[in-house]
This record gives sequence, structure tokens and C-alpha cells, in this order.
Amino acid sequence: MTNLTDDDLKTLTQWDTPTICNALEITSPDRRGFGFSVHPFVCLDPALPPIVGYARTAKIRAAQPATGDVAGNRIPYYEYVAEAPGPTIVVIEDIDPKPGVGAFWGEVHTTVHKGLGALGVVTNGSFRDITDSAPGFQALGGMVGPSHAFVHPVDFNCPVTVHGMEVEHGDIIHADQHGAVVVPADAVRKIPAAVDLITRREAKILDAARADDFDIEKLKQAIGASGDIH
Repeated sequence: MTNLTDDDLKTLTQWDTPTICNALEITSPDRRGFGFSVHPFVCLDPALPPIVGYARTAKIRAAQPATGDVAGNRIPYYEYVAEAPGPTIVVIEDIDPKPGVGAFWGEVHTTVHKGLGALGVVTNGSFRDITDSAPGFQALGGMVGPSHAFVHPVDFNCPVTVHGMEVEHGDIIHADQHGAVVVPADAVRKIPAAVDLITRREAKILDAARADDFDIEKLKQAIGASGDIH
């Protein structure tokens, strides 16, 4: 689906990432076992709402100095990040043997990327400047660290894998403090109905479990009633 609107993406921000994953089990059952992060992140600001945007991908290193054309010239990378459509979420794979040696993300890069239309970053690398990062810009990182060491991009607009989640340029990413998931474009407009169905099913069980007279028989009845909702 190529005719998604900004409102289509914004609609998904009213639900957290676990809810989106639940909905995808209905809209895209073939993706139930993959397409989402499987290792924990450090979240820059857990209070921020979920973010949804188009992936801008890159790979970085930090343990050794940059060599070749990439050294000292990040303009092509910034131009790539600024490309339409937006909003965007940057997904960066740190390919050092020990990811996180140097932080690509801090006060400067969160501010620059926010200005270029990015809502946040998802990375297995590190970030820093927790209190000075751009307000409203979300970062999910593998760790927090103090130094940027020799950090530099080595490739961009390329397939990446971050905490088990495989991402390509232009993929739709939904992320919050729980982690991130790739949302197939053809599922975006189906998700609201799927969430509504899941909510109605879960309500049968939750209402029963919260009642004072809840017991195993009430649970069996609630499960049966939940399965009847379509």
C-alpha cells in the first residue's frame, strides 16, 4: 500500500507497541514469530507516547577511527535522513564486535535528526546526554554510555538488524518503551478494527477477573464468551 496518509500513521500512536503486535497477529498472522525486537532496550524517555514512522537505516562503528570517504563527511547520510516521506524513525545497527563503545546519539544528533523530521531512533548502540537530548525525541538504545569514541556511519539505506528485528529502508516502524515492531504497509488500515476486536475479547476476561465473585468457573465462562466475539 503506497497511499498511506499521515493520519493513517498517527492513528497507530494511540496504542502501545504490545497492542500493535497483538493486532498484527490478526492482520498479518504469518509474521507472528518475527518482525519485532526480542532483546530489551534502554529507553530515553518512557513517558513519551508511541512513535510511528518510515525507517531510515544505517550501520555505524565506534571502536576504530573512520577511513575512506565516510571520514569527516556525513552530509550524504544527513541528506538521506531528510528524504521524504516522513515522519521517519532512524534504525541504526552498531556493527562493532562490542556494540555501544561510542554513542552516535546525544544532544547534537537528537536535535539535528529531530530537525530533519525524525521522531526517534532504534539502535543496538549507545546514547548519552540524557538530560540534554532534544525534547520529544525518543531513543531506544542498547545501553547508555559517556563517550562517542570514534563513532561514524559506515553505510546507510541498507538492511539492518537491531535486537533481532530486521528492517529495510522505508519500513513502517512502531516503537515505544517496550520495543519496536515493523508494521506491514498493507496492515496499517486494518489495525484499528483488529485492536477493537482484541479489546472486546479481552474485556470479557478482564471484567470477570476483576469481579469479587471471580473463580475458575467464571474464568471458563469468560474464555468461552471471549472466543465468541468476532
